[in-house]
Formats: sequence, structure tokens, C-alpha cells
Amino acid sequence: MRALVYCAGGGIGDSLMAAIVADALRARYETVDALTLPAHRPALERVPVLDAVLTDDARDERALAESLAQREYDAAIVTWATPHTARVLQLAKIPVRVGQANRLYSWRFTQRVAVRSEQGDVTTHWSQILLDYARALDVVPPGKPVLRFEPSAEDEREAEALCAELGLTRNGFALVHPANAIASERGIWPLEGWASLVREIAARFNLPVLVSGSEDDRDIVEGVVARGGGFSIAGKTTIGSFGAIARRAAFFAGVTTGAMHVAAACGAPTVGIYPFQTDTPDRWAPLGDRTAIVRATYPCRPGERKETCPDYACIANLDVPRIIAAIESLTGAPAAA
Repeated sequence: MRALVYCAGGGIGDSLMAAIVADALRARYETVDALTLPAHRPALERVPVLDAVLTDDARDERALAESLAQREYDAAIVTWATPHTARVLQLAKIPVRVGQANRLYSWRFTQRVAVRSEQGDVTTHWSQILLDYARALDVVPPGKPVLRFEPSAEDEREAEALCAELGLTRNGFALVHPANAIASERGIWPLEGWASLVREIAARFNLPVLVSGSEDDRDIVEGVVARGGGFSIAGKTTIGSFGAIARRAAFFAGVTTGAMHVAAACGAPTVGIYPFQTDTPDRWAPLGDRTAIVRATYPCRPGERKETCPDYACIANLDVPRIIAAIESLTGAPAAA
């Protein structure tokens, strides 16, 4: 019995969450593969529950469908449904196709699932919403979803080399991630709130701070370091070596992103920061043995959304005391005298 989890959409965090569906399917299927976006493949290749990771470049639907048909899947679940993903599975003639209900293309699925978030649910964790697709196949998920990310041996070597270059030892530094995709796109992301957090972490825990981000985040990360201290590793890691560094960190604290989910899945004590009133932290909280969330406290103006906010005042006024308290609650580490 072979199953496919088709997770080609959203951000890296969405694809990683889809791996929880794959984990549940292993109770019924001998082989469980993933089909994802090319940019998300490196992340899913480090998820141990997957047997293979395939890519969808969205260029030739029939060729993709033919390649899937050759693998003879018994069932497929689409976690990010679009007309394209629905057509591909139908063209591949996979006999059982589970996808989202209430769409014009939903007729292409053999089992259709109503998504709870479309019915006003803003508190159920997204992993449970995705697991409704597995339940449609009469799979009973485990009681507590587990997300696992395993850096490769090469990832570990790269992380070790970077830490050695900076003179850092295992559990001898903190990791802060200040930017999401919107931050670099809009170019008005305030830096002082994150700089204040970096300074406070260094002072309270007597730890150097690595400030992480993608190459696109370099200006933000280096600006935070210039104001708050620490070391910039923006653009210096792959997703795999980032995970290996997170494993070595005393803790991770960062805005909700795929990096947050990777850190938690690697076992790092992880504080997810949700500064916007429109955030839904109950839905997107990191999954791991030691995780915490810091909810929005800044009084945003009514109707403001992070995609259109004119000043990101909640970031400028980041709630540093509550973030520090969350770190202490996770690590049990007393503040430095």
C-alpha cells in the first residue's frame, strides 16, 4: 500500500505541517511519499517519516501525472488544494484522492473534507485541521502530533564549522529570528524592538546571540546586530544547517516563520512570537517538547493587517519582558546576576 501527501503551496511551515499527515498515514500504508514545491524539497528531505520527496514545478501537468501513475499510489491527500493539484491527481488516476470541499474543482476528489478554519474555527491547531484529511481515510492519528526534522551529516558539519568560526559551543548561545517574509518585502520593518530583545537576552542569560535570517533578510538582521549586538548569520545557512545550529542553541526565540517550526522540530526550546493582533497563535504554535508562545499585546488600530500595516508599531514595541519570561519558563535558566 502506497500513499502520497501533496503539499505544494504556502510556506515551508505549511509543508512541514503536512508531514504530520504523512506520519499518521504510516499506520496504514507501507510507503508514504511527499510531493512539494522545489523550494520546499530540502526541508522535507530532512523529515524522517517520508520515504521519498518529489517535486512539482507546475510546468507540465500531464508529465507529472504520468510519473505519479508509474508509482502506483493507492491514495493521495492534498493539503494545499488548487485547480492544478486536483487535476494532477485525477490525471494520475490515483483511485482515492482526498482534498478540500467547497471548491469549484472539488469534484475531482473522491473524498472531500470541509476545512474547519473556513467555518470560523481560529483556535484548533493547523496540524489537527490537516489530520482531518487522514481521518477521511479512516486513519486514527496519534494523540499528540509530532513534527521531526533531522539535519544531515553535512548539515551538522556546516553548523559545527560556523559555530567554531564564531567561537561558540553547544548550548552556549541563543538564537533569535527577527524577520518573516513580509519584513524583507515591505522594507519598513522596525529594528529597535528586536535589538532590545537581543541586548536583554545577552544581559539576562550571559549568552552571545546569533541573529538568523535568509539572504533577503540580511539588511534587517545586520541592522539588529548593529544596534543590539550579537552575530549575524543571515544567508550563511541552508535550512538543514540552520536546523543543526538550532539543535546546538540554548534556545530559539523568533517571529512565527518556517524557521520557528524547524527549530522546534529539531528539539530546541522554542519561543514563538506573535506580535500582530491578527495572528492566530493557537493555530500556528510550534510543535515540540519545549515550546511556548508570546501573544500580541500592542493595541493595533482596528482593521490593520500585517500585509498592509503602515508602521509595524507592534514590532517597534516588542514585548521584551514577556518574551524573556517565556524563555525562562522553558529553559529553567535563571537570569544572570
